Amino acid sequence: MTFSNIMVHLDLEHDNDACLQIALDLADKFNAKLIGIAAATGQSSHYQDETITQIPLRELYADITKRLAQVEDRFRSVSSPRTIEWRSAIAPPVEYVSREARAADLLVIGAQRNGLVSDLAGSLDPGALVMQVGRPILVVPPEVKSLKLKLPMVCWRDTREARRAVSDALPLLRKTQEVVVVELVPDESSRDAAHGRVDDVIAWLKCHGVAAFARVFHCPERDNPMEKLFQYGADLIVAGAYGHTRLREWVFGGFTHDLLHRSPLCTFLVH
Repeated sequence: MTFSNIMVHLDLEHDNDACLQIALDLADKFNAKLIGIAAATGQSSHYQDETITQIPLRELYADITKRLAQVEDRFRSVSSPRTIEWRSAIAPPVEYVSREARAADLLVIGAQRNGLVSDLAGSLDPGALVMQVGRPILVVPPEVKSLKLKLPMVCWRDTREARRAVSDALPLLRKTQEVVVVELVPDESSRDAAHGRVDDVIAWLKCHGVAAFARVFHCPERDNPMEKLFQYGADLIVAGAYGHTRLREWVFGGFTHDLLHRSPLCTFLVH
C-alpha cells in the first residue's frame, strides 16, 4: 500500500505555499503523481457573498477563469519536473473536489484558520469535505513549513473512523521510526481498558511493519484534550473525523472541529 496519486487543493485568494510545499514533499517521498485542483463559483446555495450580487455573471465567470489560470500557472511552475496533472472547474469547490478525488489516494488541503469559507474564493470547508470525499485528507496549517514524520501521533478512540484512519495512514506511518498511540480517558477507572485497546492497535501496527508505543492520558471532561495532545511533541496527528455527528460537534464543539481549526500540526483525517 502506498500513495501513488496525491491531490492538492489550491485556494484562489489565500496563500497556498504551506500545503503546496507539503504536497510536493510527499510526492517526492512516495514517487507519486501530483494532481493540482481548484474550483470556484459565484452561484452558491451554502455561502453568501455580497460581492456576487454586484458583479454581472459574465464578468464574474471571466474573473474566476482568470484566477484559476493564475493558480494553475503557479502550480505548474513549482511542481516541474515532477509527474503532474491539473484539474479545475467553475463549480462549488467541495462538491467538485469530492468528486475528482476518486483519482487520488490522499488529498492535501490548507487549514481554514478564520472559519470563513467562500465558493467565490475557491476555499473549502474541511469539515464538509471530510464527510463527503471518501478519501483521507491531510490538513496543513499555514505555519507549517515541512512534515518531518519524526513522531506521528495516532489519536485513538474505539470507533470505525479511527480504525479507517490508522489503516489509511499506513503509507505515512511506515516512513517513520516510531509512532505513539494515544487514548484520553475521563477518569482513572478507565485506564486499564484503554491500555488494552491501544495495545491491540500497537500489535496491529507491528504486523504491518510500524514500531509504536502507547500513552494513556487522564483528561477530565472539563479539560481541553487538545492541550494534552499538542504538548507531547508530535509532528503529525492521525485521527478519525466526527465520531459524533458533525451537527453535534458544530453546536457543542468537539475534537474534530478543534483539529480542523486550531491544530498547529498537520492532521491526517478520515471519516
